[in-house]
Amino acid sequence: MTKFDGKTCLITGAASGLGRATAFAAADKGAALILTDITADALESTAREIRERGGEVVLAEAADVSDHTAVVGLAARVHELVGHVDIVMNVAGIATWGTVDKLTHQQWRRTVDINLMGPIHVIEEFLPPMIAAGRGGHLVNVSSAAGLFGLPWHAPYSATKFGLRGVSEVLRFDLRRHRIGVSLVCPGAMATPMVDSVDIAGVDRNAEALQKAMKQFLRHAVTPEQAAAAVVKGVERNRYYVYTSHDIRLAHWGQRYVPFGYDLVMRAMNNFMTSYAHKNSLVR
Repeated sequence: MTKFDGKTCLITGAASGLGRATAFAAADKGAALILTDITADALESTAREIRERGGEVVLAEAADVSDHTAVVGLAARVHELVGHVDIVMNVAGIATWGTVDKLTHQQWRRTVDINLMGPIHVIEEFLPPMIAAGRGGHLVNVSSAAGLFGLPWHAPYSATKFGLRGVSEVLRFDLRRHRIGVSLVCPGAMATPMVDSVDIAGVDRNAEALQKAMKQFLRHAVTPEQAAAAVVKGVERNRYYVYTSHDIRLAHWGQRYVPFGYDLVMRAMNNFMTSYAHKNSLVR
């Protein structure tokens, strides 16, 4: 088991959504927190509220994880304060959807830089000192259901989440000799601010039909607090796959053991989404 009490825990994307909720959950377990996010004001708010509740925040510093130089600087300041961190949680990310004929190079590039290179930058700078300390630890990478399944219109997002899954699959074995566990978090529907900021190529986000679809999505979504509880529990029990809802666990089982069924479901989902978009004139 990985215990949070008395451990130093780095969390990216801590200003909102799952990152913020995980920060509170880890603080409640007794972890000393290192928090970062690109949004300085919201990050400071998270840190202040945790401290007001009696939690320990060693450092809350804004940084863009897609900028390697910024992560190097953050790591230097963190290691001056604490020597090394015991738990690293890569939570920060963005969502970009769209068909390949609508997506721009900038959308592909930005998604890869934040969702895949961001966690890699953090791993580069924080895992070697963890290994050198020789005290074990834990790495958490937040992937997605889109890192397991070929969901419609998710190519850029899935590229990064499948990529992060690949990194995690290797590190779960590479880091074992150092007593460092690895957890791959695969959330499904989750009611976070990311839902309102999804970049959908070629689609009018203000369209009534899209807003209706988003509301339907949120009816089946877990809260960030529920997801954070699953993450903390997964780390404590040293689980590799961490699901934040039972539907994703069941779907992943089906993909592996009933592959023809998975193929049919993905085709049906793609047909439905394409038909819905054209019927409601969502695609520009």
